[in-house]
Amino acid sequence: MGVVVAEELDLNLLRVFDALLDTGSVKEAAVRLHLSAPATSRALGRLRRVLNDPILVRAGRGLVPTPFALRSAATVKALLDTADRLRSEPAGSDPRSWRRTFSIRLNDGLVPVLAPRLTRRIADEAPGVRLRFVRQDNKDPDPLRDGSIDLDVLVGGPPPPDVHTTTLFTDHFVAAVAADSELGRTPRLTLDDLCRLPHVSASRRGLARGPLDDALERIGRARNVVAVVPTYAVGALMALEQDVICLVPRITAAHLVERGVPLRLHEVPVDLPTADIELRWHRRVNDDPSSRWLRDHIRDAIRPLTAIPGA
Repeated sequence: MGVVVAEELDLNLLRVFDALLDTGSVKEAAVRLHLSAPATSRALGRLRRVLNDPILVRAGRGLVPTPFALRSAATVKALLDTADRLRSEPAGSDPRSWRRTFSIRLNDGLVPVLAPRLTRRIADEAPGVRLRFVRQDNKDPDPLRDGSIDLDVLVGGPPPPDVHTTTLFTDHFVAAVAADSELGRTPRLTLDDLCRLPHVSASRRGLARGPLDDALERIGRARNVVAVVPTYAVGALMALEQDVICLVPRITAAHLVERGVPLRLHEVPVDLPTADIELRWHRRVNDDPSSRWLRDHIRDAIRPLTAIPGA
């Protein structure tokens, strides 16, 4: 029986498994795989027989993965990644010949900055390469180890010994305001302005309090947070309203201004901590030419913004 399972569980079925787990939908998985919905449904049925597990079960109006499927998802991604790498290696070192997907986990503040810049660069040089950007819900290094992500871009502590790291740049927060507002036309942001005007707090955890509040409290001052949003990009766009302040990483704000968003950036008149933005990868891909190629492109995509004065 074990031999039959090994013969039946081919790479095409594993790709169906991966797409189903990513989308949680037979219809959306079919679109990703360029298959019909009935063909994808038949493949799910075959997966269930081969693996002796339902894989996806109905919950309300949707589908949710079983515990077995959740445990197996990272292993399947690693197998598919290895297979893609094996297929691309014989084609040589020309990225135009590659047919594979890279998964990159990104710090929230860098998503609107790095994703479009890197995608444009990769599309020009390697049209067969797809980039999959993963939200950074945590900083667990295991996805690097099992191959479910290829690279991690984050503000991190000391890395584990099997993970390589390099600092891309050091960033700090700036106050973003509407360029055509009264504060947007002033030469600098004063402490009184900082405490007087309403703030939008950007926090994926929904927090209204942050390092700025700690710094203000130390000098006997406070600010007024009127809204909390999940990302820095949304916070920066909310700052387009008249005389509303949102603290945003400098590189995110610089990218938006360069792209024509009418924001004015002020240095914050209190001392705030800086952050080292790091690029990380597992040691098993340290010498892999395709991983090295992607790491170089990430550095090159970020470099123009870090060269902007104050960025």
